[in-house]
Amino acid sequence: MLFLLFRDYRIHLVRLSSSLSEFLESFYMKYGGFIPLSETDVLEYLKKKGNSDPGNRGVDIKREMTRYRAGLASAPVAGFMLTYNKHTLSLEDLGTLEEQNWLNDQIINMYGELIMEATQHKVHFFNSFFHKQLVAKGYDGVKRWTKKVDLFSKWLLLIPIHLEIHWSLITVTMATKTISYYDSQGIVFRHTTDNIMKYLLSEAKEKKQAAFQKGWKITIIKVNLTVMLYCRCLSVKQPLLFSQEDMPRIRKRIYKELCECRLND
Repeated sequence: MLFLLFRDYRIHLVRLSSSLSEFLESFYMKYGGFIPLSETDVLEYLKKKGNSDPGNRGVDIKREMTRYRAGLASAPVAGFMLTYNKHTLSLEDLGTLEEQNWLNDQIINMYGELIMEATQHKVHFFNSFFHKQLVAKGYDGVKRWTKKVDLFSKWLLLIPIHLEIHWSLITVTMATKTISYYDSQGIVFRHTTDNIMKYLLSEAKEKKQAAFQKGWKITIIKVNLTVMLYCRCLSVKQPLLFSQEDMPRIRKRIYKELCECRLND
């Protein structure tokens, strides 16, 4: 009897290990690496496969994850490339989501595209290069950016600002004609909000929107800013309830959302 129990246990481990290997391989191919992988992902998969409590049945999930990371991370998925609409992300781009790396423009701009899709384009996200172009060439230099977009029909505009040393965010709430400046360092770059106000006044004049040619106000908000997360929460009206401890989990979620080309609940 003891022999049969031991044999069944060994068979279970082999099957469980095989199932885990299958999952890790498919995950690796889908996401190009293990940066967004969490122990929860593995446990949920195993439960779906009928292993309700793998943690108590002889499989060390963390050890298996570490083993696969060591074995496959040294050989990235060849030619892995993610394309959505006009955006293309490489593994190098996605790698900026690992730990506390500095997020690049490609990541932020594609995520902005997903936000617009998720809000059925009731929110408009400006490319991160918009403000630089506005500063360099004035309104005429960016006028064509909204040739097919009616900004004044949106409820919210999102404008990421790259100020060389860090990211800031400007939002525009159309209903209240409020320009809000979010900054993590408490530094007020007043010229940025002035630039956006002048842009909106010029755009209102160009599109013959008399109601938006006056009455604008500016607010400055000092926050522990993560641009992508604030854009997401503000656009879908979710509370800004998170801390730095949540960021590793949130970065993993953003990585997955980018690969899946949609925002998850």
